[in-house]
Amino acid sequence: MPDFTLHTPDTAPEGSKTTLEAVTTAWGFTPNMHATMAESPAVLVGYETLWAQIGASTLTPVEQQVAYQAVNVMHGCGYCTMGHTYLSAQVGMDDATSTALRAGQAPADPRLAALWTFTRRVAEARGEASDAVPAFLAAGFTRAQVLDVVAVIATKVLANYTAALTGLPDEEFMSDPALAWTPSMATAAE
Repeated sequence: MPDFTLHTPDTAPEGSKTTLEAVTTAWGFTPNMHATMAESPAVLVGYETLWAQIGASTLTPVEQQVAYQAVNVMHGCGYCTMGHTYLSAQVGMDDATSTALRAGQAPADPRLAALWTFTRRVAEARGEASDAVPAFLAAGFTRAQVLDVVAVIATKVLANYTAALTGLPDEEFMSDPALAWTPSMATAAE
């Protein structure tokens, strides 16, 4: 595995310093994901910009986590699946929904299931999924949210691929057995 630097705001390349400082202040620590992404200012700044814009979208915090987890699990990203399990609990996602997502399955809630199904379909088809848009809209989502899902997928491509390519170490909080996850835990029904 290549040896990537876990940057701090002091060691980060100039184009990443301000963003990494802001992340460190906001989170109270420097997440390994961001510390690694800092190697490329384009990746770190792009990721943080997308993250902020999704947070400001009309998808609720729980809906955002459903879409993020749909992609994390599909990509088999342990780091991101564990991190978003933690974040899902923070935004009030119920345990049954979180468990289904981690198993690679749609949640029981019909609206969340429609979001999960659409997100997975778009990600699996690499965007060639216009046939899935009518059902997504019929579930009560908007055209803007169709594109918000594209932004979620783009965000997760940046994070999931960074984790896979760099051998990203887990965060300390991920040692909690309740967060443990490996791709073998997903039983996605196709």
